[in-house]
Amino acid sequence: MESAGSDQEFKARRIGVLPLDLVSKHSGLEILQRLANGELPPPAMSEVIPFRLTEVAAGRVVFESTPSERFYNTLGIVHGGYAMTLLDTCMGIAAYSTLGPGIRYTTIETKVNFIRPITAATGPLKAIGTAVHSGTKTGTADGRLVDRAGALYAHGTTTVFLFPGALSSK
Repeated sequence: MESAGSDQEFKARRIGVLPLDLVSKHSGLEILQRLANGELPPPAMSEVIPFRLTEVAAGRVVFESTPSERFYNTLGIVHGGYAMTLLDTCMGIAAYSTLGPGIRYTTIETKVNFIRPITAATGPLKAIGTAVHSGTKTGTADGRLVDRAGALYAHGTTTVFLFPGALSSK
């Protein structure tokens, strides 16, 4: 019998949080490859803002998402939080793709520049994250949000805190 949080249990779920025992055995790149292949469930956040991981390599990831009216602000354009979430995701995951087994991360700081408005008519967007630096305590990455033609909608940078094992509640 498999323990709670096992690989099999998570394969059967539609969304999920990765168990620490899985994270401790596999590098960030290995986890992300399994996520992209559908072997592991996507994060719950992808149900709030639909996105999917479409490309994974060491230090580089691509997510895709299609904006819709459900993300509009009162002025009839997609809220900046949509672009910010996609960039935070791709940049953090790009940094994670460089990490060894048992190392987790959380965002310390993110800077985003919005270049042009996003609407439902914009169509599918790619959030491309690239790791810049991976140290022992912090990592950095940059990201670009582009449409099919390569037009830039937003770009940013992030710094992430790297830590082993579980988070302390103190």
